[in-house]
Amino acid sequence: MADNNIIEHLKRVLADNYALYLKTQNYHWNVTGTSFRTLHLLFEEQYTDLFAANDGIAERIRTLGSKVPATFSVFASATNIEDGNENTDAQTMVKELADDQAIILKSLTKALHAAQETEDEGTIDFLINRIGVHEKAAWMLRSSI
Repeated sequence: MADNNIIEHLKRVLADNYALYLKTQNYHWNVTGTSFRTLHLLFEEQYTDLFAANDGIAERIRTLGSKVPATFSVFASATNIEDGNENTDAQTMVKELADDQAIILKSLTKALHAAQETEDEGTIDFLINRIGVHEKAAWMLRSSI
């Protein structure tokens, strides 16, 4: 039987991931300026990964025996990621997304610690891989500022 603490942490990770996916896609659609093409492509790469990760996180929650709450209202109440404003300038978009990567890394790390406490190797492996992805995404964003 899976530890409910791990499941709750994974639900928070899913909410953060979904919110970051939506915000990154918003910025992909609406970025303008001299760095348009570079940022448009970077944001697309990142939201594509986040979209795929939503399914992986949800499947991990199901693997652990829980249903996956997946509504905008549930995600909105559980996420630490703030909505993006499509009228924001490109550099602010990049800074916000870099800051959001730090936020999701905190959620992932908390979930990892919970999984380590119960020696849930499958969840540990999954979370370590996601941490690596988000560390790289944060680096790419910070390097674009």
